[in-house]
Parts: sequence; C-alpha cells; structure tokens
Amino acid sequence: LLKHFDIHTKCIAHHLYNEKQSADGIVELLQGGNNVALVSDAGYPLISDPGQWLVNQVIDAGFNVVVINGPSAMLTALVASGLQTQPFTFVGFPGSSEKECRKTLEQWKDHKETLVFYEAPHRILKTLKVFLEVFGDRKACIARELTKKYEEYLRGTISELMEEMQEPKGEMVLVVEGKGEDPIATVSMSDLVQIVEGYVQSGISASEAIKRTAKEHKVSKNEIYKAYFH
Repeated sequence: LLKHFDIHTKCIAHHLYNEKQSADGIVELLQGGNNVALVSDAGYPLISDPGQWLVNQVIDAGFNVVVINGPSAMLTALVASGLQTQPFTFVGFPGSSEKECRKTLEQWKDHKETLVFYEAPHRILKTLKVFLEVFGDRKACIARELTKKYEEYLRGTISELMEEMQEPKGEMVLVVEGKGEDPIATVSMSDLVQIVEGYVQSGISASEAIKRTAKEHKVSKNEIYKAYFH
C-alpha cells in the first residue's frame, strides 16, 4: 500500500518474537514527538496479530492510542454466519494440539452464547472432530479467506462441515452456536414410574432403575423415588 501510494516513511518490523524490544523503540519515537501507526498485513492487531504489549507500554508511557477500524475476520464471520450474534464470545485459537483444544472446549461447552474461534487449515478437520465429541453436533459456520477473492462460507452442523472440509485452504473462522436450554421433561411422573417398574420386572434393582430413568429423562432422582415408593 505504501508503494502504491508512493509513501516513503520509516517502517519497523513488529513481530511476536521481537515485540517487547520493538515496543521500547516505538515508545522512544513517541517521546521524540513522532506519530506511529501499528499496521497489520493479515489479521487485526491484538486480535490475531501482535500488539497487546505495545499498546500497554504506550498507555503506561502516557500516550494516546487511537484505533482506525478495519476489517475484522471475527466480526465479519459472526455477522454472516446465520447464528445468533448477541451475545457472543471470541475465544481465539482453541489450541495447537488435540489435548489443548479439548481442554479449551471443555471450558466453553456449557456457555449459551455464540462462540467464535480461529483455526488454521491444516488443523481444522482434527479440531472439528474434537468439537463434535465435546460440544455435540451443533450448528456452526466456517468462514474462510474473508474479505479476499475466494471468500467462502460453509454452514451446517459440525458433522456436515467435516464432510465439506476435504481440502481445507485459507485461514478460517469457526462460529459455533452456544449450548441450548436443557430439554424440559415431557413425560409425566406416572409414566416415569411405569418405566421404573418395567426395568424392575426385567431384573434390575429398584434403585438402579430409578437412577437410570432419572438420567434418561433428565428428572430428579429423588422425585422419581418419592413417586415410586409412595
């Protein structure tokens, strides 16, 4: 962009590996009366690119931070996903290994808001498999190559998306619906007692039959116990 508009100004490489050293130099430039712009060539600073340390250092040094908003893959994917947009939580990358990914998802599986994740194409299939195991087959959307020529949205259940992702390419945003409300029991207590009696007649103890029935129909074990023995 600088070359296109024939802009000639000093540029500093600000990467994750040199962020702290680079931030010190940038603060010195501000102290010298200069204006500095943090520009990302791919993602959004602080969201998918370095910048958090620099922003904190600049604020601590007493300088103003002004955000000039640009395209954010996270928000773009959320708005076009077809899923609930409010409330939502941006989680980021779920983890580079299956163990890390599973640990992250276990922390978020009971949240009811829409969840937004980033993922790399070489991990997306393995990640979707973990999502299916931890979250169940929820509605989801994969948005890839956003704001670029080959922008694409894939919508469906997690298992359906796994079938679509045969040759995944491009950086991806994964939007997943939150946990729905627990189903309300539609079976009456008298019906539940009959179910328990059926288990007992098949040779299962009453306590085990009550426990199994309560679990299957998401009803309090104590309520079924009272109804069965009274």
